[in-house]
Amino acid sequence: MLIRKLYKFENAHIVRNCTTRRCSESIHGHSYKVELIFSSEYLDRGQMVYDFGLTKLTIKELIDSFDHAITLWSEDEPEYLAAMKKWSRRWVELPVSPSAEQYARVILLMVDLVMQNTVTVNEEKDVIIHSVRVHETDTGYAECSREDALSEKLGKIDLYAIKFSQGVKEEWSSPDMWERLLRGEKIVNPKKI
Repeated sequence: MLIRKLYKFENAHIVRNCTTRRCSESIHGHSYKVELIFSSEYLDRGQMVYDFGLTKLTIKELIDSFDHAITLWSEDEPEYLAAMKKWSRRWVELPVSPSAEQYARVILLMVDLVMQNTVTVNEEKDVIIHSVRVHETDTGYAECSREDALSEKLGKIDLYAIKFSQGVKEEWSSPDMWERLLRGEKIVNPKKI
């Protein structure tokens, strides 16, 4: 069974090396919509795949990290990266170019990391992030499956290379949340939210 949760964020970026000059040479922004599709063959004690309330915790905080921020590609010009970090309190640096396709892959891997490290309390069973759809505009989106996220053909994404600004981290419930996830520290879902 599949369930869907929708998130929204406002973000700016440059997608270097793309065909469109406006996109590849100018900072610009989008009103993103992100659909997370979860799946399981089982239902929990509430007869749900996964309580949507649980997605308002760590998953929401990670996706919200991109809101009112600029997303940077770590391989961009050093002067550009330094200037954006100097003049923007909220930024996220990715090891891949911030295209809709790569946002979908990165977000799927981030959510997957959260799910792998989550201790459930309501008999949730075998719940996984099935796919992610990132709407960059009203007319265009990129969709990523688990296979796409891990595809060698599309390039490996190193989660350890993702960096969040101090301004982003300060707004998390735990400023070291990302580092703790990378270390494999378990997240215990509350019994009641």
